[in-house]
Amino acid sequence: MRIGYSHWGFLGDGITDTPDGGRSHRKVLVDGLLAGGHDLVFLQANRDETESRSPVAGPYKWHAGLPEVDALFLEWRWPIPGRNDTACGSPGHTCDLHRQQELLHHYVHHLGLPTLLWDKDQQLAPDDPLRSAGNVTVCEPALHPRCGARSLLFPLADEAVDRADTRALARKERRLPLVYVGNQYGRDIAFGEFFAPAARHFPHAVAGKWTDTARWPHVNFLGRVPFRQGVLLHQEAHVTVLLAPERYASSGQFTQRIFESVLAGCAPITPAHYRAAGTVVPDELHAHHSTHVTGITHALTLMGVAERARLLDRCLRRLDPFRLSRQLDTIHAIFDHS
Repeated sequence: MRIGYSHWGFLGDGITDTPDGGRSHRKVLVDGLLAGGHDLVFLQANRDETESRSPVAGPYKWHAGLPEVDALFLEWRWPIPGRNDTACGSPGHTCDLHRQQELLHHYVHHLGLPTLLWDKDQQLAPDDPLRSAGNVTVCEPALHPRCGARSLLFPLADEAVDRADTRALARKERRLPLVYVGNQYGRDIAFGEFFAPAARHFPHAVAGKWTDTARWPHVNFLGRVPFRQGVLLHQEAHVTVLLAPERYASSGQFTQRIFESVLAGCAPITPAHYRAAGTVVPDELHAHHSTHVTGITHALTLMGVAERARLLDRCLRRLDPFRLSRQLDTIHAIFDHS
């Protein structure tokens, strides 16, 4: 198939001042589709070239018009006040939403093409008419998606799982007991309950956009860091805590942080009440409250290489649902039956 792919983000490392979490998995998915024989054309701006000045080499194509395609794949965009809901050309304006509206009008409403709408941030309204459109399939990266959506998780390359050397990861020296990489967006309750109290007991770091931090003067907020520095922080830490806004926690949506941390040898402590926590994280890393986070972190810092390698093996096996091959099967099933 020739697939028109709309994303507002980067294939490479991008720029520091952006919340684009897709950098850890978008290229994995795109390359998987290309390897499967599909032809892709990107329908939003080439931000790797225009913003980061680092175009990504490969068989990638962009088109600013409305090229002929067989199907449409949307990484869903939503109104962000003062950014993409303003007039074109106004200060700070980004045209992702206007462009998406153009794509919807042409490909979905006019041509009626098969469309996969990937609601990665769970922003599509429950009563949005697109959910009932016969040619549109809504997907969420959740194990228990809402509102009749299908599950399409953030993809992890199969080779990354198969080639991971947990013993080598377990031997690595780590300077930080505790770290969190990610932005504040809707995570205040989880942060205050699970991370901030434990941070009183250990050297730690928090990287990401956190603007309302007065409640936690003891926490070491680094601000936004380049993508690769976030990867390095996981490599330098014993433990991270998976934090989620309530809509993610209740639907079993785990972000890319789960496999970013495990592949770096950083154990992902998970609040026990998060739906499907037992599916993707071993029970010994489930935390019911902050004292559990403190206790697990302390135990990890003292753990020997062999024991730590066994724990990472268990974490690695739980990443199976995120494999790229599984996500490609879902995509093919959607388009094959459209």
